Amino acid sequence: MRIVLAPMEGLVDAWLRRLLTGVGGIDQCVTEFIRVTDQLLPERVYRRLAPELEQGGRTPSGVPVLVQLLGSDPQALAENAQRAVALGAPGIDLNFGCPAKTVNKSRGGAVLLEEPETLFEIVSSVRRAVPAAVPVSAKMRLGYHDKSLALENAQAIEAGGAQLLTVHARTKVEGYRPPAHWEWIARIREGIGIDVVANGEVWTPEDYHRCRDISGCRDVMIGRGLVANPFLALQIKEPSQANGWPQILELLELFLRELMQTLAPRYVHGRLKQWLQMLSWQFDAAKPLFDALRTERNPELLLQKLVEARSLPAA
Repeated sequence: MRIVLAPMEGLVDAWLRRLLTGVGGIDQCVTEFIRVTDQLLPERVYRRLAPELEQGGRTPSGVPVLVQLLGSDPQALAENAQRAVALGAPGIDLNFGCPAKTVNKSRGGAVLLEEPETLFEIVSSVRRAVPAAVPVSAKMRLGYHDKSLALENAQAIEAGGAQLLTVHARTKVEGYRPPAHWEWIARIREGIGIDVVANGEVWTPEDYHRCRDISGCRDVMIGRGLVANPFLALQIKEPSQANGWPQILELLELFLRELMQTLAPRYVHGRLKQWLQMLSWQFDAAKPLFDALRTERNPELLLQKLVEARSLPAA
């Protein structure tokens, strides 16, 4: 059984990957997507979005990080996959699931689920371009407007040479609205011969076990559930695992200190509050802390307030 941290654009960046994998229980990560149009991107793009390349394609805690590519030009994607591998990527993941309108308008992400033949061309071009020892995987939704092409798309990805497929159990139109249709993942898994990873609406260990029972997948990718509860992977693997708000405050302080070293001051407060707001979905104490920090933009004062919060007795 493996738990994969989902590549959430604009949220699960290198800083958050570092912290979440440091907590434990996560077996693999995927970078935010690298947008490929019709040209070979410079090395600095890869090093910026996947700084783990400088550490053998792994987070400091040793968790491998696949490089995710998004685009519709098979040749350009193949060339960029070669570059990523040359820079140290342990694997390539192809994005056929992004629901963002701006991405879909430029023929990227989930809109390609209307074109199974294009999926095949992209996967096969990338598979031919990189060494056989380097895994090529893909992530897809159940469809764009509907689920009518779900199995055909999965079969096209398999035929192109992908070794693994992650399925987000909703269409593009369904977005992130519950429920996730795990039963459709089971249909796809039964219709192809490669490994399938289930994704969507796993917030608790109970959700994980229901997803596994319904989808038949032993491996699960988790995004928002792990961001909202950094201990979820550990709790799934070790039911007796108990972590609470004091540990969250420690992670928040580490995160803030990292942001202060790497981001311009005007961006720091937004990233911190973004994560804190998501933590409030699972931790009641996050809401009053968010309210206390909401109007503060000075990173040093944010840090001071976090340190003060850590000194208070646990509720």
